[in-house]
Parts: sequence; C-alpha cells; structure tokens
Amino acid sequence: MSNPDALLVDIAAMVESERSNQMPLTVVVPGAVITGRLAPERLWHERVAEVLAASDHLKPFATLFETSAADTAPPAARPTHLHLHVARILQGSFGLPHTGGMYRIAISDVSSWTVGDLSYSDQ
Repeated sequence: MSNPDALLVDIAAMVESERSNQMPLTVVVPGAVITGRLAPERLWHERVAEVLAASDHLKPFATLFETSAADTAPPAARPTHLHLHVARILQGSFGLPHTGGMYRIAISDVSSWTVGDLSYSDQ
C-alpha cells in the first residue's frame, strides 16, 4: 500500500501512547497473513532483547534491541511499523511458528487488515 491507511496508523499510535499489548490485529502483507497482538515498539524491542540475551549464540545481537531507535524517536512521531507479538503466519489451517513470534511490519506494506485474531488450528 503506497499510502499507509490513516486509521491503521491511528491504531498503532494509540497502542504506542498507552503502552498496551492487548490489541489483536490481523494483517495481509505480500505473501502472508499474520495475526497477533499489537505491542508498543519499546516493549517489543525489550522482549526481543530478552529472547536474544537468553541464547548463547544470539546474545551479541540483544544490544541492538536494547538501544533501539525507539529510545531516540521523538515521542510525537507517527508510527511507520507495526510490532506484533504472539504472532503467527497463517498457512492454511495452521499458525506458524507454533509458539508465536515477534514480527515488525512496515505499515506501508499492509494491503488489508482487521481487528482481531483469525482462527487457526495447531493440530
């Protein structure tokens, strides 16, 4: 989508301002349907840093997320990305990964979206 949906930007901005991570959202991007919960960018970065820091092999990358652009961005900046956690890529009737993941999606790449999680089966 060349012009980001203003309503989607407003939803992302509201999540950013209230530091909530409970807004369920499903988006369609080129090649995928992704469903999960919107998280404020700072919280998303913190969680990714925690996961990376817990890995012996990936620990050095954690610092990239600990000192993120979210820490230096002006507070009034309009969001350009969605930050989803417990998110899954929907493939047929399955959600991948099984445990949910952390996805950063450019709002300009979203072609359509809906509030809520789409149903899927992990069986």
